[in-house]
Amino acid sequence: MASIASKNAKNKSKSKSKSKGRLSLSELKTLGHQLLSSRAHINNLPILLSHVSPTSPPPHALESLLSLHSFFAPILSDLPSSKPSSTTHHHDDDPELIYNTWVRSKFDIFANSLIDFAASPLADETLKEVVLDTIMEFVKVANGGRFHSAIYHRLLHAIVHSTVPVNFVVDLLVSKYFKYIDVRYFTYISLEKLARTLEAKDISDHGDLNADSNDESHSKSSLEIFIHNIHYVILHIPPLEGSDEESDFEMWSRPGGDSKELSGNPKAEDKQHQTEKNKNNVLSAAKIAKKMKLKFTKAWISFLRLQLPLDVYKEVLVTLHQAVIPYLSNPIMLCDFLTRSYDIGGVVSVMALSSLFILMTQYGLEYPNFYEKLYALLVPSIFMAKHRAKFFQLLDSCLKSTLLPAYLAAAFAKKLSRLSLSVPASGALVIIALIHNLLRRHPSINCLVHREVQEETSKETDADMSSRKLGIDHFDNEESNPIKSKAMISSLWEIDTLRHHYCPPVARFVLSLENDLTVRAKTTEMTVQDFSSGSYATIFGDEIRRRVKQVPLAFYKATPTSLFSESDFPGWTFKHEGKETIDGNDEKEITNISDKCDNSSAKRQRVESS
Repeated sequence: MASIASKNAKNKSKSKSKSKGRLSLSELKTLGHQLLSSRAHINNLPILLSHVSPTSPPPHALESLLSLHSFFAPILSDLPSSKPSSTTHHHDDDPELIYNTWVRSKFDIFANSLIDFAASPLADETLKEVVLDTIMEFVKVANGGRFHSAIYHRLLHAIVHSTVPVNFVVDLLVSKYFKYIDVRYFTYISLEKLARTLEAKDISDHGDLNADSNDESHSKSSLEIFIHNIHYVILHIPPLEGSDEESDFEMWSRPGGDSKELSGNPKAEDKQHQTEKNKNNVLSAAKIAKKMKLKFTKAWISFLRLQLPLDVYKEVLVTLHQAVIPYLSNPIMLCDFLTRSYDIGGVVSVMALSSLFILMTQYGLEYPNFYEKLYALLVPSIFMAKHRAKFFQLLDSCLKSTLLPAYLAAAFAKKLSRLSLSVPASGALVIIALIHNLLRRHPSINCLVHREVQEETSKETDADMSSRKLGIDHFDNEESNPIKSKAMISSLWEIDTLRHHYCPPVARFVLSLENDLTVRAKTTEMTVQDFSSGSYATIFGDEIRRRVKQVPLAFYKATPTSLFSESDFPGWTFKHEGKETIDGNDEKEITNISDKCDNSSAKRQRVESS
């Protein structure tokens, strides 16, 4: 008995030392072969599980991972569900069920270890790819051929809640698995759930007034990291391009497993003929596209409800009109988000303008005071903003309608004209193009270019006479409401000053406004896109590439006789003969001065000789 006890103690000590990671690579291989060969070595399973950790040496972790994957893959279909069922209690004495339940619990530990490994910053990147492939293989086969959404959701939960960058794992998902329609489908479902959870957590944090300031700042910084992670994932999901009858969606899970969820109930097909089956298969592509669009919409709307950090907020606004709006089930759902963004002002309003313009022109959104907000964006700083090119193109599009009131077109033309005095040369070129188009589209505001001065009548009041007084500009540049700006009784005198602009391209380009723009048949609209992204560098580049017929040189055909020519100073004359310009009195004074100089020089000579 003593010898048996000592042997058991030795075995326990060996198992403890093995579980602590003191095994060599060859010993791990032996444990793996034993586990795969017989149930008698099932106790090797916990030992191998302990080595699937980011802190383990990569060769040890890889060897344990491969052995465990080879063990679990063939038996997953025979294992019971992780959730306890009612039939489990009736078979508590069944040894096979007890064994399978225990193995199932170890599989859940193994899956969680793999997910922690994939999201860990300590893990080797090469090994992460193997880990991700193993996780996705379990997602594919661990649920009887259907997509195992629980494992996949835990993976995305670990990615989103990681406080370190997880771009490598996400990029692997994008390149290898986001091409499958079911992977994208369940990604949208998980991201919607995660976004709603973060929104609820953010609300609870704001509601807790007794929270410590340090904990609150730490929670806020963590929340921002989580939002960055969600944004990175959702932005890299490829959109559903085709929804026609010829679309062929590739599935990651076994066909027929998740088609029930994505395309509807397939049981009715068993009672139909083969032709009706083909018809249903064709319709399933449209059904899948509809479901995908619905999940896409829910995921994005849930994400946009979060308190987005400023950098994420700007990036979302920049990409929203191209990457999101065309694929939403109902784009009008973005109206609240976009109108709030547009009301903020500054660069955020400029970024929101693209998406808001699409909703207004293509989806019938009515937004009061739109032009008043657009008018307020016309400030000098907009001509140096990063996204100024897109803004000026949209500004030109917003002012294109011929139904625009005259006072509104005049207010924008006058505001741009006033800005031409304080913006860079590239901005002046854009302003000339915009005013050119406004004058051509709206002949009713050509009074700003030329206004006939009528004779005074006795019926005119003092206000009417003061409004027509020359040299007075009644335009209120500080007024934010274009109706009250008094632009219709003003003029575009600032444009006339551009004829003498220091930059030659501006002075040349402004001459285009001297044409009669009311004659539409003889004029064409300016393409604002050609000038919207200009800068000093582009202007300089155009000038040095420009071919000049007459090049100014520092060369004189005749020798100059004076420093300035008379044409340089109209009304002035320069005479070079001194005698003609001296009268009699001046000549006497000059003679006296010369005599005094002679006398003083003679005295100096006598003193020196003595």
